[in-house]
Amino acid sequence: MQTRLHLAALVLTTVAFTQLAHADQLANIKAKGELVCGTLGTDEPNSFIDAKTRQLVGYEVDLCREIAKGLGVKPVLKQLAVAARIPELQQGRIDILTASLTHNRERESLIDFSLSTFATGQRVLVKKSSNISSVAGLAGKKVLTVKGGTQEPNIRKAVPGVEVVTFETAGQAYLGLQQGKGAGYVDDEVSLLNNYGKLGAAQKDYLVLPQNISHEVLAFGIRKGETGFKTAVDNVLRGLEKSGEAEKLFFKWYGPTSNVKFEKRTFKIDSDKIAS
Repeated sequence: MQTRLHLAALVLTTVAFTQLAHADQLANIKAKGELVCGTLGTDEPNSFIDAKTRQLVGYEVDLCREIAKGLGVKPVLKQLAVAARIPELQQGRIDILTASLTHNRERESLIDFSLSTFATGQRVLVKKSSNISSVAGLAGKKVLTVKGGTQEPNIRKAVPGVEVVTFETAGQAYLGLQQGKGAGYVDDEVSLLNNYGKLGAAQKDYLVLPQNISHEVLAFGIRKGETGFKTAVDNVLRGLEKSGEAEKLFFKWYGPTSNVKFEKRTFKIDSDKIAS
């Protein structure tokens, strides 16, 4: 009997310790003195490698640095593949996902999310020589996009019967369109417009189809149950919104002087919105 009681007490102690350790990610981050942000590095202007400095830069990189500053620790950037984002977070190899991550209901069963950091849509780029002028015109055609994102299911939903070919990075999919490997290239609006803006004189040969195939809300990924850490991250983001720094970062990376050339900001970092 005594042995059983001892074992039961041991089990309860172990469970309590495990729960405490799991729920104390914020304390662990502060103890190690660094915040490891998982980012793509291939999705300009969210996160990409600057050609001159060879350093990771971008909107989400700046937000990672601001969160680390708010927590009083050093930011550490770890580059990830699109399909590896959630597994890397779940396995504890990174502390937070700052990696062009759409907040949707399917992912809520796997991870938690910060306040929404960006609102956008997904668009399609085609060559004018294809004579495709609308999303519906992609029916029966081959469309290229990145593996592991929401682009593939969204284009399949928008255009039943479309053939989708995926690549490891969005850049490879975009290059595939240029090489004639498909009729269209699907990506988040910002990334697609950024690539389109770099075409220069060749823009005359391409068309951004006018319809959005989805409405996407981006947020940062946080491990399930880390309420203390989520609260701390959200508080930093709210502070950036209140101070005007969030808007400055938006126009730095997406404003009229960028390849994207957005004239205005249509969202605020103030809620947990979900993509439709």
